[in-house]
Amino acid sequence: MAMWIQAQQLQGEALHQMQALYGQHFPIEVRHYLAQWIESQLWDSVELDNPSEEAKAKRLLDNLVAELQRKAQLQGGEDGFLLKIKLGHYANQLKSTYDRCPLELVRCIKHILHSEQRLVQEATNASGGSGGQAMDSLSQRHQQINQAFEELRLATQETENELRKLQHSQEYFIIQYQENLRIQAQLSSLSSVPAAERTQRETTLQSKRATVEAWLTREASTLQKYRLDLSEQHQKTLALLRKQQTLILDEELIQWKRRQQLAGNGGPHEGGLDVLQSWCEKLADLIWQNRQQIRRCEHLTQQLPLPGPMEELLSKLNADITDIISALVTSTFIIEKQPPQVLKTQTKFAATVRLLVGGKLNVHMNPPQVKAVIVSEQQAKALLKNESTHSESSGEILNNNCVMEYHQATGTLSAHFRNMSLKRIKRSDRRGAESVTEEKFTVLFESQFSVGGNELVFHVKTLSLPVVVIVHGSQDNNATATVLWDNAFAEPGRVPFIVPDKVLWPQLCEALDMKYKAEMHSGRGLSEDNLVFLAQKAFTSSSNNPEDYRNMTISWAQFNRESLPGRNFTFWQWFDGVVELMKKHLKPHWNDGAILGFVNKQQAQDMLLSKPNGTFLLRFSDSEIGGITIAWVAENPNKPGERLVWNLLPYTTKDFSIRSLADRISDLNHLLFLYPNRLKDEVFAKYYTPPLCISAYKLLHEIAVSVSALRSDAMLDADGDFDLDDTMDVARHVEELLSRPMANQWSSQHS
Repeated sequence: MAMWIQAQQLQGEALHQMQALYGQHFPIEVRHYLAQWIESQLWDSVELDNPSEEAKAKRLLDNLVAELQRKAQLQGGEDGFLLKIKLGHYANQLKSTYDRCPLELVRCIKHILHSEQRLVQEATNASGGSGGQAMDSLSQRHQQINQAFEELRLATQETENELRKLQHSQEYFIIQYQENLRIQAQLSSLSSVPAAERTQRETTLQSKRATVEAWLTREASTLQKYRLDLSEQHQKTLALLRKQQTLILDEELIQWKRRQQLAGNGGPHEGGLDVLQSWCEKLADLIWQNRQQIRRCEHLTQQLPLPGPMEELLSKLNADITDIISALVTSTFIIEKQPPQVLKTQTKFAATVRLLVGGKLNVHMNPPQVKAVIVSEQQAKALLKNESTHSESSGEILNNNCVMEYHQATGTLSAHFRNMSLKRIKRSDRRGAESVTEEKFTVLFESQFSVGGNELVFHVKTLSLPVVVIVHGSQDNNATATVLWDNAFAEPGRVPFIVPDKVLWPQLCEALDMKYKAEMHSGRGLSEDNLVFLAQKAFTSSSNNPEDYRNMTISWAQFNRESLPGRNFTFWQWFDGVVELMKKHLKPHWNDGAILGFVNKQQAQDMLLSKPNGTFLLRFSDSEIGGITIAWVAENPNKPGERLVWNLLPYTTKDFSIRSLADRISDLNHLLFLYPNRLKDEVFAKYYTPPLCISAYKLLHEIAVSVSALRSDAMLDADGDFDLDDTMDVARHVEELLSRPMANQWSSQHS
């Protein structure tokens, strides 16, 4: 499925080429819903020019149709009804198309897979070589996991076959053992038989008994060897299961959680959870099959005890397989949708938890309930050390209980908390200079359920990403800084919620760039020049050389505890102010490349003085949070021949809520060229407010001025109430303004 995940990220012409691979001959829906199955088949092992390979191709066709039909049957509910019909139709269509020429199906799918691989590779190479290596590594890792599953499937099938042989052998042994007992009983009853007859029958029976006992002795030894060999095979299978489970849970799942954490800073969407679930379900299936086999071995041993170490071996195997499945179940209880990491009290929020193996283990047959509580950092530490057996809480969450639901169409078992609200929070004693917006909490989700008919009972817990609780919107800025630092620099497996106090400047640059690009919804992030500007601000430096900052470290205090020199705000507060301003009002202009932004006053002056008069640029204010100013070059009115760089007072969100940046630039006739040499109308005209809207704006402004002018103390009578006649004068004046013809303006807009 790795290739299909990558193929879905294609854009532009590459995406059109990929879509063109599909049609009536092979619908794209089949590729999507059977992605993992399709990529796990050995299409390349079929020799298309060899007619004798047709039987192999026919099996692949039959299996494809069967998979489609199975997928169709899984669809349920109102949403799944149409998909069920569609998938069933595709199954019949592929069967009728390729039943007489199955090699053509193989040829078609091979062409599709190779073409997708080529398109993905080309797209990766275009975006940089390191990405290609990462994709190759991803595909290789997924292939190794699928190969390991095939080995485990074969090993489990082999032990199943050996177990059946052992069972048949033991059943025959018991029959022969019963036969021996019958002979023994016959010998005992010979005392009542006449002497002549007794001797003859006794000789026959003793000979028969000796033969049976000799066979039983040999067969007992053989059975014991079968049992020991089977135990050894189970030990090897369990070792493979542990290795595969470690790879999936300690590497793939941990990487998914890390991607989820970085997504909180604006990183790419974590994705791949359905792939992880399919792997975990395969693990659960194989573990459960092996567990059942070991249980059957125990039953056979109890049914026919034989001297030897079998009882101890099986007891250890049973304990080991129980440990493996316990680790799988507890590790796959995850948070699919995290609660907000900046959490305001008395505000509704949501979260989703999911049990990746819930459907496979039929947990939904008795749906478990999940409870959510908020705990402090210290309580989280105690939970992970198993020092706390009951769920202590640091606050009260409303609507914090939810029953897990099974969604048949997707095969997922999850609990959707839709209307939680943090009613109150209990804060701990803070350390040193730590503020309330640096205190971290976490939401603990826990549940209890059984599998295998109450055979195994699990108590599962999972902690959310760190949460900073605020009570007022003014705290959001500093709380976001705490979250960004934690998401960017937390290490896997850490003690909650330890993060380094200092990091390398390039590490912080990566986090800031990720955040900025996400907020701008743009591929245009922070350039090297932008990052040098930020370094100069953070370190109070004048160096323009990026290399000077490569090995410098920045502390949390420098980031968001200590104010910048000569300012009453921190580095982060300034940067976040820029992000908020851009996100709310100036995003299109940034994505167009119209805003340089990260330029100081002296740099702007040096850049503009080399350009013609009327050239301007847009830069972020150094002195005001969330401010942007226009700097332009023009003649000094007091000294003819001298040119100066002028700077407007910064515009803020408040200003742009009244009138847009583009319109303000349009209003300023002395602004002619956007730096370096673009006519301002070429850049901003598409954002100007249309003339009709401007006329309406001016009309409303005139009405407001008129009302203001006409309203005076003369309109009030002696008691301070409105005088009706004067009030009617205002109304008539407004009516006259509103009745002015605007048809011509409207017509000019649409001509």
